[in-house]
Amino acid sequence: MTEKNIANLEQTSALSRETTRKNDQYISPSVDIFETEEGLTLVADMPGLDDNSLDVTIDQGVLTLQGSAPAGAGDYHYREFAMAGYWRQFLLSDIFDAEKAEATIKQGVMTLKIPKAEKAKPKRIEVSVH
Repeated sequence: MTEKNIANLEQTSALSRETTRKNDQYISPSVDIFETEEGLTLVADMPGLDDNSLDVTIDQGVLTLQGSAPAGAGDYHYREFAMAGYWRQFLLSDIFDAEKAEATIKQGVMTLKIPKAEKAKPKRIEVSVH
């Protein structure tokens, strides 16, 4: 994968998570990203999340992963453990077709597949002999 096809924005861009309005803490989930001829696959470690607590968006070429683990059921008598939310952004090249992206989450591991746009896929050109 080339750096021009995807870039991590969280530390270096104006798109970084704004921390002045909320005291919420965010964890930057670990990810593996790989590209094939067919598209891009991103695997993120986000324990505690399910399909109702995870939000994956692509807007103007910016992929955003965001979610919060639900709190425990019942009334707390004492609490030391609090799960921080997850948040991470990546800049995508326009060679990927965001309209056909699909995400799944299983046992806290999210897998996102974004196919390449048809115009970006390699094409084999037949050569004829005359």
